Amino acid sequence: MAKAMGKSKRLFDKALTLMPGGVNSPVRACKHVGGTPLFIEGGAGSRIMDADGNSYVDFCQSWGPLILGHAFPQVVEAVTRAARGGLSYGTCHKGETELAELVLSGFKGFQRARFMSSGTEAVMTALRIARGVTKRDLVIKFEGGYHGHYDGMLVKAGSGLATLGIASSAGVPKDIARTTLVAPLDDEEAIESLFKRHGNRIAAVIIEPLPANNGLLVQRREFLEFLRKITQQFGAILIFDEVISGFRLRFGGYGQEVGIEPDLVTLGKVIGGGMPIGAVIGKAETMDWLSPVGPVYQAGTLSGNPVSLAAGIATLKVLKTEPVYEKLEALGQLLETNLSKSGLSFARIQRVGSIVWPYFDEGAFPRRTETISLRAVERFKKIYWTLIEEGYYFPPSAYEVLFISYAHSRDEISGLAESITKSLLQTSGDRIKDAK
Repeated sequence: MAKAMGKSKRLFDKALTLMPGGVNSPVRACKHVGGTPLFIEGGAGSRIMDADGNSYVDFCQSWGPLILGHAFPQVVEAVTRAARGGLSYGTCHKGETELAELVLSGFKGFQRARFMSSGTEAVMTALRIARGVTKRDLVIKFEGGYHGHYDGMLVKAGSGLATLGIASSAGVPKDIARTTLVAPLDDEEAIESLFKRHGNRIAAVIIEPLPANNGLLVQRREFLEFLRKITQQFGAILIFDEVISGFRLRFGGYGQEVGIEPDLVTLGKVIGGGMPIGAVIGKAETMDWLSPVGPVYQAGTLSGNPVSLAAGIATLKVLKTEPVYEKLEALGQLLETNLSKSGLSFARIQRVGSIVWPYFDEGAFPRRTETISLRAVERFKKIYWTLIEEGYYFPPSAYEVLFISYAHSRDEISGLAESITKSLLQTSGDRIKDAK
């Protein structure tokens, strides 16, 4: 029997009269998969509950921050305690140094952190530092790479734009867009060409070392090494955007996983434990260009907000002391193993740790956005609402990744693999020729 969704529909109809598209972030509108967005009333552990009383095993987990799951007791306790002491101070407090120490302990080569309220702000700040240090204007980003809705980064950017079919955002002045050079991922020659033409004007190269905003496009270590070498050669700043991957795969960053140290790292999501946060970290010699020490300005009324930082401190303390990453890896392996037993050669995921991308096609996993299979996209769209009916909540786009949390169980992972297999069999018109 189909799940009741009448309350969600009524709430969305009202939202449409009050907010553009009825949402506060575009992908939530479900344009890619069709249908009405679910309106969520609560979450606990691995599950969320909608306005109609339906329960779902949640593999969105607020798009990544909830590595411990919804309403993790230590995090809720820390947030409650902090809120009782005041929601915001606009001045210094000890939580700032405590979280800074925890974050920097995961990045042994770095000595400074600056907190703000979002990943977008972190990217804005990192790019401003890079331009201040180098006294140059141009920045290289990569096709499909999303680094927040900062003007200069909204050029061929991200899953939200890919989902809605928008090449770049309206409202971005041409003079700002011209300061962003766009290169394909996994292409050393293209980067080399840009540096040969513009090397003395390039302030920074920014990349997700593990691109996870438009599919999970795992890059060759050699490509990341090349970026490190060429930026050093031309005196440019290398920025790793680890808003998604930071503290998600290990206590630290993905750059350490592959043995490459950038000049700056942007963070968010996990370090806030579900509360709004962003951060830039780096060596003192680079970070001390920030005001009030240096001439690069950044400020924010809610930067270092005590409630957000309390959530981050509680989360990182658990990650540092409990076997969270070991469990997440085991659950990820279980999902891969169970799908491999499905008998469907295209029932696959691309996975790094607890970041999972359903990619329902054969052949090599893509490393560039333009090689993402449209067949895989269509298969995802066909089974999306079937999985909702089965009680599994996914982000509503084939270009988005899933997140496994510490709260998920082996039974929930096994159930997901079974439901994916069953849904693909029910919707696939080529089930016989694609079966092993």
